[in-house]
Amino acid sequence: MEFSALPDLASRAFGGGVVHSSDEFFAAADHLLLPDPPGHAPRTFDHRGQVYDGWETRRRRVPGHDFVVVRLGAPGIVHGVDIDTAFFTGNYPPFASVEAVELPGHPGPDELAAADWVEILPRSPLKGDSHNLYPVADRRRFTHVRLTIFPDGGVARLRVHGEVVPDPELLPKVFDVAAAEYGATVVDCSDMFYGHPQRMLMPGLARDMGDGWETSRRRDDANDWVLVRLAAPAVLRFADLDTSHFKGNAPGWAALTGIDAGERAFELLPRTALRPDTPHRFRLAKSPEVTHVRLDIFPDGGMARLRLLGRADRGFLRKRLGR
Repeated sequence: MEFSALPDLASRAFGGGVVHSSDEFFAAADHLLLPDPPGHAPRTFDHRGQVYDGWETRRRRVPGHDFVVVRLGAPGIVHGVDIDTAFFTGNYPPFASVEAVELPGHPGPDELAAADWVEILPRSPLKGDSHNLYPVADRRRFTHVRLTIFPDGGVARLRVHGEVVPDPELLPKVFDVAAAEYGATVVDCSDMFYGHPQRMLMPGLARDMGDGWETSRRRDDANDWVLVRLAAPAVLRFADLDTSHFKGNAPGWAALTGIDAGERAFELLPRTALRPDTPHRFRLAKSPEVTHVRLDIFPDGGMARLRLLGRADRGFLRKRLGR
């Protein structure tokens, strides 16, 4: 489904976490939020049984159901959920539901238990060893979700795909407006053969060459590029172009162009030489407020991270938040 291309708001990569779970006898609920796909090693046992890369509860012998409460790493509007039961075959839950809530601050289990939860996915059937994709129609902003499984069993990953909507009152005056955790997103690119450009916008340093954007080798006279919609219109000051881990396949040069709401283009960084496996920082040319930035790399190659530091339009952010 289309929503699965949107950021995973619950991901540990954004700082998502499990606040509380009813049971995690066989496998910890924290596994649900890991950004990597689940793995499995058959006939690998510990003192509690087969080891699973997911959340697994014990078999219920009394009426009831199990649940887990998740703090979204990036609060926002949920467009759909993926309840992934990969490798759970005879022990997956037959049904699941998802609720959500928006709460300020850092509520604990008791506050969350007393909150007014909204059902965003009614009790729905699950298949074993499968991605169970369900769209969500509610367009309110949420900070937490609660996954309930009926009655028990194992789930490998919970993906909560949607739009990031940050609280502008919690952001500094100057921040990375190209960060996915604040709502920036890739809207177009020339090529993503080896790696999706959205990875460049993720938090933290790239772990390896696979944790970035990489294009195929060009055999023509053109160049590769990516277009980023910023978290908010902003006046940009600095750019970080990080080619870490890209040694024999870093771009030779790069350029940055800002685009405003009227689709006027402004040169922010002229074509500039890059070094392999190197974090670069550049002061950008003065320009009006822009809504998008195009990164051109010459002729092709890989980029680990893109950071664009600037002063954002607070009114735009408050409007998104409904304030």
